[in-house]
Amino acid sequence: MRYKVGMYGGSFDPLHIGHIDVIIKAASQCDTLYVVLSYSRERDSIPMEYRYRWIRNCFRHMDNIKIILLEDNAASKSDYNTDYYWEKGRDYVLSQIGTDVDVVFCGDDYTGTNRYENLYKCDVVYFDRTTIPISSSAIRNNPFEYWEYIPKICRPYYTKKVLFVGGESTGKSTLTANLALAYNTNCLEEVGREVCDYAGDENLMISSDFHEILLKHKTKELELIKQSNKLFFVDTDALTTKFFAQFLLDSDKNNVENLADAITQINTFDLIFFLEPTVAFVQDGTRNVKIEADREKYSQQIKSLFDEAGLEYICLSGDYLNRYEEVKRVIKEKYGI
Repeated sequence: MRYKVGMYGGSFDPLHIGHIDVIIKAASQCDTLYVVLSYSRERDSIPMEYRYRWIRNCFRHMDNIKIILLEDNAASKSDYNTDYYWEKGRDYVLSQIGTDVDVVFCGDDYTGTNRYENLYKCDVVYFDRTTIPISSSAIRNNPFEYWEYIPKICRPYYTKKVLFVGGESTGKSTLTANLALAYNTNCLEEVGREVCDYAGDENLMISSDFHEILLKHKTKELELIKQSNKLFFVDTDALTTKFFAQFLLDSDKNNVENLADAITQINTFDLIFFLEPTVAFVQDGTRNVKIEADREKYSQQIKSLFDEAGLEYICLSGDYLNRYEEVKRVIKEKYGI
């Protein structure tokens, strides 16, 4: 049967493949399907703005899907589950649609309640929730266990960002790349090398080079995390760039430091590993001989920047194998991956 106006509601906290399947089926039966996103600023685990954009961008290709935002101020979910709030919500939804609803789509957990029949006085189509055996609460409790049910557009919200920092030639780049391979995900390589190469030599770098490093690094992070698989590994951060600006620039450092501090304020990492200078220094022709001569001193200077910023980190020492295995142990312990 073809309906003129349909409705499907939920909190979508988070959106999952089961929701998407229902929306596709419901929209296929309606001239217009209104997806009602219910939200509470007090009770929801994921801000409404995320959930709205997830639904909106999933269904950009379906012009007959419209989204209505329905806020409630009930103190608890049980308080919301009363005739008062449901009738208030119905009145608001109908005012936004501007006409009666011909059909409501919902899960079969509402079978026998006659809730939607009584509220909207229309047809109700029930979907079998066991067809795709997932729930938002299950994902909230353990997103990695149910990763295959989380749409790609939602996955960056749950992806853990793991940062590696330390002095020159401590194995950051190799470790970052190896872990990305081991966990079948991607990583963000430091962009400083390409900018330095363009300058000709690190001692010839100017403040705008460091601005470019800081901004490019952040921009690449925002893009690459969208394609990550549970974990996203990052080589170097804004504070490390700040250290090198202080180390290499004779003047005009303030703007670089201010930009680095500003980016640090908006950066979030779930794990930070600091690589101690306990592996051999490999001089590839691009690394600073002054740092090579006193690795511990400059390593401590980088650490002090993290300490001043109040950032916690796990120190990694030993050889390359020790570091690799320790990172995997910590990830397994914290995230079960």
